[in-house]
Amino acid sequence: MPESAHNRPARARTRRRLKIRYAAVALLAAIGCGTIGFHTLEGLGWIDSFYMTVQTVTTVGYGDLAPRTPGGKLFVAFFMLAGVGAVAYILSSTIQVIVQSEFIAAFSTRRQRRGMKNLNNHFIICGAGRVGQRIIEELERMHIQFVVIERDEARVNRLLDRGDNVLLGDATLESILRQAGVERARGLATCLADDADNVYVVLVARDLNKELHIVARAVEEQAEPRLIKAGANRVVAPIIIGSHRMAQALTKPAVADFMESVTAENLELGFEEVELDARSPYAGKTLRQTNIRSALNVVIVALRRRDGTRLFNPTGDVTLETGDLLIAIGRAESLQSVVKTARGEH
Repeated sequence: MPESAHNRPARARTRRRLKIRYAAVALLAAIGCGTIGFHTLEGLGWIDSFYMTVQTVTTVGYGDLAPRTPGGKLFVAFFMLAGVGAVAYILSSTIQVIVQSEFIAAFSTRRQRRGMKNLNNHFIICGAGRVGQRIIEELERMHIQFVVIERDEARVNRLLDRGDNVLLGDATLESILRQAGVERARGLATCLADDADNVYVVLVARDLNKELHIVARAVEEQAEPRLIKAGANRVVAPIIIGSHRMAQALTKPAVADFMESVTAENLELGFEEVELDARSPYAGKTLRQTNIRSALNVVIVALRRRDGTRLFNPTGDVTLETGDLLIAIGRAESLQSVVKTARGEH
């Protein structure tokens, strides 16, 4: 999304907040000037001066206090014209901002839901906490369409300001998952803070879409078998992964450095999974006969056949077949070229 469009909701919300802030400052300034004027010209105490100022700007006028001096009467005349007009403007501006905000929010919600109805083959992220936020950033970096389901309103507003597709609600509810287009989605990641909620999301999502690829977060290690039984394709336990990486960094620092260089967001190397289409010029050829290694400098580290057979570090004599899933490592632009050729787009 272009930067200007991406930041437009945040800028509009900032302008509305500034308008209300300026109106509040103007109201306080009017009350302050009136209080000082009545205290100076009429000799009233500060409380009576404040009381008379509020009476004047609100046009209530109980009649218990009135200006006695000529200077005080002139001041009241001008203050009523200026002060009451200022308060009327402030109130109308505030109401306008509130109504406009509600209208824009309702319009944006309807437009966003219409956009979600058109999404296909997208991803759903349940939970926008620390884990969910990293997933969102990774999907944004790869320019992949997604919908976020989050129950915390502050997090939802932050994501809306960034222009993301967000639903405010409980991801364990079937109605919310349907609104996110779970029947048309390619995959779902549930990374809620409670294992029971993650299990329920997996159960409901699997029931709505039998082909959905589901990745679930396990807060506790013992939750992994329950999530698998509920229908998750993959279970990720951040605590286990973190401890494994720390142990690897401690005992095998060179291996840890290499893995970090491959998975780091700011480096050119990366992994990609490539499914071979029947239209691809790679189909029916050996690895050696393709340009994958020789011209593109991409390494095929593993290959999975359609029958589930796995080959690790396949040799150049291995013949590529339609439906093979290749796990490749290389530079981003080279990987994209391999993906397009494997799909028959080149």
